[in-house]
Amino acid sequence: MELDRLKEKIKQIRRLIIKMLAKAGSGHPGGSLSAADIVTCLYFNIMRHNPKNPQDPNRDRFHMSKGHCCPLLYAVLAECGYFPQEELWKLRRVGALLQGHPDVHTPGVNVASGSLGQGLSVALGMALAAKVDKRDYRVYCLLGDGEIQEGNVWEAAMASAHYKCDNLCAILDYNGFQIDGRVKDVMGIEPIEDKWKAFGWEVQSIDGHNLEQILEAFERAKQIKNKPAMIIARTIKGKDVSFMENVADFHGRAPTQAETEIALKELSDE
Repeated sequence: MELDRLKEKIKQIRRLIIKMLAKAGSGHPGGSLSAADIVTCLYFNIMRHNPKNPQDPNRDRFHMSKGHCCPLLYAVLAECGYFPQEELWKLRRVGALLQGHPDVHTPGVNVASGSLGQGLSVALGMALAAKVDKRDYRVYCLLGDGEIQEGNVWEAAMASAHYKCDNLCAILDYNGFQIDGRVKDVMGIEPIEDKWKAFGWEVQSIDGHNLEQILEAFERAKQIKNKPAMIIARTIKGKDVSFMENVADFHGRAPTQAETEIALKELSDE
């Protein structure tokens, strides 16, 4: 997909995120908006997948480890055609297709997620399975910066390098905030590049809103041999909605009706 069309697709994804969260009256806009460029690029430019055959054994796998940001994943899956867009307006309802965290009953979701810190282990298992089964699919895992304060992440990081999982690519949505405030104030994670390198990963640091850098980083990750790839994407919490940007309150608060109208106007084509 050419860059102009991709940019419009990302804008549409952000609009859908705002609309579905406003309809639900709850959810997590900040991290969904910050990672929108990354996940949209994956599904529309990088990954091998087929909405008409969600369980294709040769498909690339995506796992959203920071499962509370599933509004982003749901918007992307709907735009890809995994399910009708109307399902977005039932977000978080009892018995609905789209729950508050990803669930395997949702077409396009490989594994349920929600408890932070476990996703990289899940992605590692998928990557090892590909090697055992002699399949060439790739596995992508989106992590939150607050999430990597969890010890289980680093066990998975060590194991991924030990088993030379060059079919595994992790992406860190480094927006600087978690539910309790700034990541650096809650539990500092720097020097982040050095840590992942020390654990045996090939590390790239990019602007997580620069499409050229995102696409180039994913293509480069495909060429890496004998070690997993980490893309540290520096992003803005609540990206492209002015009153949400870098505001910790919007980690887990849906917009009001008045806020929704302002946000959609900012995200409009006008």
